[in-house]
Amino acid sequence: MNDAILQAVEDFVATPWVYLALYAIAMLDGFFPVVPSETLVITLAVFAAANGEPNVVLIIVVAALGAFTGDHISYYIGRKSGARIYAKLKPGSRTRKAYDAVARMLEKRGGLVLVVARYIPGGRTAATLTTGATGYPLRSFTLYDTVAAISWAVYSTAIGYIGGHAFEEEPLRGVMLGLGLALGITLLHEGIRYLRERYVTAKKGEGAREEEEAAGARAEEAAKRQ
Repeated sequence: MNDAILQAVEDFVATPWVYLALYAIAMLDGFFPVVPSETLVITLAVFAAANGEPNVVLIIVVAALGAFTGDHISYYIGRKSGARIYAKLKPGSRTRKAYDAVARMLEKRGGLVLVVARYIPGGRTAATLTTGATGYPLRSFTLYDTVAAISWAVYSTAIGYIGGHAFEEEPLRGVMLGLGLALGITLLHEGIRYLRERYVTAKKGEGAREEEEAAGARAEEAAKRQ
């Protein structure tokens, strides 16, 4: 059964239809993130390394084009309906927090948020929707999103290609290795971000306490003078 499934997959990835499927999924993932598109990109790159099909350059180009299209659709959805979507989000929910975090980062770092968020499944949709909802200029959005889409496509393809070369005779293991690498890198990034936020929060709290203590000392000194 496994051999039959593997053969069917190998036959499909050798056809031009695989590029249409890749474009469609990468595009949909931009505004409807049900299945992370990097799963498909990594899988196709594994087969490209193991069997020579599909073409690795076309994987990068088609994945980047699909991501670029989907991100712009999400941007326009945010531009037209972002306020209504945001109003329906439950305060304190994970999604609401993600949107609030993106809005704050947009104020601090601008379009670089799009490049970073592209590597976070679900985060990319929050970033593009929020960017549109806040009225971020389309020209700047397109510039940063081009960088984000291309770098993401190259990154995902490279991970899959590494897995494919490691297990040329066993593509399924190559896929698992590629997905494991992608997951590990994402978790590492999120862990670093979490620790950084904790550190910043702790420093702010420490600064606030020092300010309170200084204010108390000044008040006490003023009282003694009276």
